Amino acid sequence: MIFNEFLNMQPDCSLWAVPKHCMRARACLSPRACTCDCVRACTCARVYAFHREKRRCRKCRVSARILMRRKRGGWLDRGSQMTAHLTGRSMPRYFSLITCRLLLISALLFTREADALQVIGGSVTAIQGGTAILPCHVTDISDDLTQITWQRKTRQNPHKNNFITIQPRNGPQFVNGHDDRFKYIGNFNSKNGTLQLSNVTLKDEGSYTCIFTLFPSGNQKIEIPLNLLVPPFTSVMDNLPTLGTEEVLFATCTAAGSKPPAEVRWLTGALGDKVRTTTNSTQYDNGTTTTVSSLFGVPTRKINGHQVQCVISGDSLSTEETLAFTIQVYFSPIEVKISAISEDSFECVTEANPNAKFTWIRSGQYLLESAVKVEGANLQLLSLTSDLNGLYQCEASNAYGSKHGQLYMHVTSGTCRVAWALFLVLLSLNVGAAAWYFYKSGRFQSCGSK
Repeated sequence: MIFNEFLNMQPDCSLWAVPKHCMRARACLSPRACTCDCVRACTCARVYAFHREKRRCRKCRVSARILMRRKRGGWLDRGSQMTAHLTGRSMPRYFSLITCRLLLISALLFTREADALQVIGGSVTAIQGGTAILPCHVTDISDDLTQITWQRKTRQNPHKNNFITIQPRNGPQFVNGHDDRFKYIGNFNSKNGTLQLSNVTLKDEGSYTCIFTLFPSGNQKIEIPLNLLVPPFTSVMDNLPTLGTEEVLFATCTAAGSKPPAEVRWLTGALGDKVRTTTNSTQYDNGTTTTVSSLFGVPTRKINGHQVQCVISGDSLSTEETLAFTIQVYFSPIEVKISAISEDSFECVTEANPNAKFTWIRSGQYLLESAVKVEGANLQLLSLTSDLNGLYQCEASNAYGSKHGQLYMHVTSGTCRVAWALFLVLLSLNVGAAAWYFYKSGRFQSCGSK
C-alpha cells in the first residue's frame, strides 16, 4: 500500500531545475496544471519527471514514452531531454530525489515489518461477581515499547477514554479515576499488557482497547470485548389456591435478572394433562431478562399434595437448578370425628389444609385441669368420677373455616359400689352374731326337743 502511494506521489517542484528560457514552465505551479501546449513547448524537467512517474498526464493524456519537446521548431527525444535537465544546476537536485526515494523505500520496509507483528487479545466472558482476565500482548516485533495504554467504553462509561497507562519507570497509572479492582498482571519487558478485573459487575460490560506505543512502528492496538453472564435469582411462589371446580393458578417459577435469558420449565410427572404451563419473559434496559413459568390446574383434594419440579437452565448457570414444589390446595376442615384411643383417652380426627388446630370444650362448663389433660387433638380423663359427666365438643379450625364434633360422657360413681359392699359385710356380721347368741343360750336345743 505504501509503495503504491509512493508511485502516485507528485514530485516536488522545488527539486527540479527550470531553464530560464522556459517561462511557461516556471509559471506552472504543479504538474497537474500543465497543458498540452506547455508539455510540447517547454524543457521543464519537472514536467518530464511528472510524466515519468505518472506514466500519463491526467489532463492532456500524453504518453510519457512519446513525450518530446520542441525547441526552435524541432522535436527532441527523451534522451536529449534527460541530458538537458541533468546538466548544471539540476544535477544536485536529481540526487536529492534519489535520496527521497531511498527514504520512502526504507519506510516501506519498516511498514512491512510492522505488518508482520501481531497483537494478541480476544473476546472475554465472565460471571458477575467473578474475575475477568483481559489479555493483551504483542509478538514478532523488535521495536522499542514506550507505553501501554488501556481505553474502555462500557455501560457505565459510554464514551471511550483512557483509564490506565503503563510505562517502564512509573508502572501502571490510573487515569480519570482510581479503580482498585483492576490489576496489571502483565510484563512490560515482555510487551505484555494483560489486566485482571475482579468483582465484575454488569456496568463493566463493554469494549476495552489495548494500545502499544512502539518505535519506530507507531501505535498498535486491539479491541477486547467483555461479555458478562448474570446468573438468575430463582424462586417458586405458591398462589394459595382453594378447593374448587374451576382452573386456577397453582404456582409460579421465576428466574429473575439473568443474562442471557434463562430457560424455565416444569416437570409434572404423573399429573400429565391435569395441569398445564405457560412461560413469559421480560427484558430490561440493562440487558437482563426475567422469565416466569406458571402452573395451572383444577384445585381438587386428589391433586393436593402432588410433587412437581421447576427446572432452570442457561448459559449463566454451570448446572441446571431444580426447585421442588408440592401442590397445595387449601380448604377448611371437611368432617370432624372423635374416636376412643383407650378407656380414658379420645382423639379428634379431621382433614384440612393447612392442618387444623383443635380446641376441646365442655358444654356449659370449664374443663377441670385436675380431671382432664388436653394435648392438641387428644383428650385424656385423669380420674373417672361423675363430675366428668357431660357433653364435650372438639372444634377443628384453620384460616379457611372450622368444624366441630361432639362426645357425651357418663361416668358411674365408684363410691356406690363401695357402700353396697360395706352393707353386705355388715349384714353378714349381724346374722353370724345372732346365730351364736341362740346357740349359747340353748334355744336351738329347746326348739329341737319340742
